[in-house]
Amino acid sequence: MTVQLSHLDKVFFPDDGITKGDLVSYYREMAPAILGYLRDRPLTLDRYPDGIAGQRIVQKNAGKHFPDWIRTTEVAKQGGAVRHVLAERPDTLVYLANQAAIELHIFLSRVGALDRPDQLVFDLDPPSDDRFDDVCRHALHLRGLLEGELGLTAYVKTTGGRGLHVHVPLRPEEDFDAVRGFARDAAGLLAARYPDELTLEQRKEQRGDRLYLDIMRNAYAQTVVAPYTVRARPGATVATPLRWDEVADPGLRPRQFTVGSIAARLEDSGDPWRTMTRHRRGLAAARRRLAALSATPV
Repeated sequence: MTVQLSHLDKVFFPDDGITKGDLVSYYREMAPAILGYLRDRPLTLDRYPDGIAGQRIVQKNAGKHFPDWIRTTEVAKQGGAVRHVLAERPDTLVYLANQAAIELHIFLSRVGALDRPDQLVFDLDPPSDDRFDDVCRHALHLRGLLEGELGLTAYVKTTGGRGLHVHVPLRPEEDFDAVRGFARDAAGLLAARYPDELTLEQRKEQRGDRLYLDIMRNAYAQTVVAPYTVRARPGATVATPLRWDEVADPGLRPRQFTVGSIAARLEDSGDPWRTMTRHRRGLAAARRRLAALSATPV
């Protein structure tokens, strides 16, 4: 499929000299690594036609001008429906990059079972940029709870910003309300263990200096930034899957992975998330373990 490209010399990241053509090249070259994480998941696009210094356009509905070879799916919403893009081929990523879609955000569920997530996610959001060491420390605590105490498998990635996302692969058996309830209870138990350092408080003014354990992405039609997506930030950072030993390394920095470094990283060490789908679990047993832990005084 031939994609007509335009204005490839337009600068999208002015501090870094990265152009629209560079973005197109990145998504073309990284398609083999990215597409498995996008397949059958509705996309929300963050588009920046004038680069990251310009206006952000959050696009859910596939444009009428999109070619008919780009697959779409209808997602029900209150009062109607939205027709989202589905990315299943490299040409789709090239087309979206040419439309200035810098960031790709995905559903936690797939077509055919949109009301039943096959992942849950915890977003560890620090109160300031200088608290990444705390983010890593508590991500490791969260892993200990999820894996060591609840019998699940946890995967971690940088967001390309200042925090980390911890993902848990699931069998798509329960609806979003049930999964979010489990995530809230697990995060609540961890926050009870570190009450001066962690919070589930959504209001920023109520968090104080504590790290926010955000579980609110675990809702129908909510999205999370996709692995290996470029972020619309100086440096052209990339949301990057990690190994857990990297999280324990004090040298890890939240924005160290960029469009210029990811290809070499994958070539050297492969994708840390390549086994994720083998570790899907149901939540029934984990929920029983969590209830028992929560009944025990901290």
